[in-house]
Amino acid sequence: MGNRLLASLRPLDRALLEPYLEPVLLTKGQVLFAPGDDVRTTHFPSITTMASLVIGTNDGRAAEAATIGREGAIGGIISSGHKPAFAQAEVVLPGPALAIDIGRLEEAKERSPSIRDLFARYADALLAQVMQSVACNALHPLHARCCRWLLTTQDRSDSPDIALTQEVLAEMLGVQRTTVSTVVGALRDRGLIRYARGQVTILDRPRLEAAACECYGAVRSHFERVLPEIKPQEIIVDPGG
Repeated sequence: MGNRLLASLRPLDRALLEPYLEPVLLTKGQVLFAPGDDVRTTHFPSITTMASLVIGTNDGRAAEAATIGREGAIGGIISSGHKPAFAQAEVVLPGPALAIDIGRLEEAKERSPSIRDLFARYADALLAQVMQSVACNALHPLHARCCRWLLTTQDRSDSPDIALTQEVLAEMLGVQRTTVSTVVGALRDRGLIRYARGQVTILDRPRLEAAACECYGAVRSHFERVLPEIKPQEIIVDPGG
């Protein structure tokens, strides 16, 4: 399955969704929905797939509000579907996902209090991430925000190697590429990361965590309290198949 949110469901609850889940392959830079779109599909990233909710401004600038990987779902979570999107959902790390019509997801929520509770708690965790991002972007220095973003991304990829260009990182942090280049260079010179040919390799995670702002730990701790059944490094497999 590859998606931790779905994998945490009991088999009977999961059976309400499985007939309507469609495997899809998301490509880098793919826009799942744009501001104003009527969101009709929920995507569950699998394995290392990751997308970001990005807020744009009239002058062409943009910044990330939340990151979603295999621990969650994209689209129709907070609004319960069939509402215009406020942010743009953009694929950052390509890969497989499972897609479901929001109407089918809402039907399953109506039939199962457990599914309804799980997605309500996930909506709480996602909203917490958005609120923490607001504070982080306003109050914390760029190098600490960059460390937070790299740690968050590694959590979703389970690998020290992250396929990431400086252009994408600059968009996620809402700054110019030249500014990101300076920050990445400083982290590289300190031996925390290696950067070459569009790939960041995390060399010293403990020191990278020490250099990150408090937002990384705050969001992760809240997620673990609200959704303790979604293991950070484990996919729950039904023994019965």
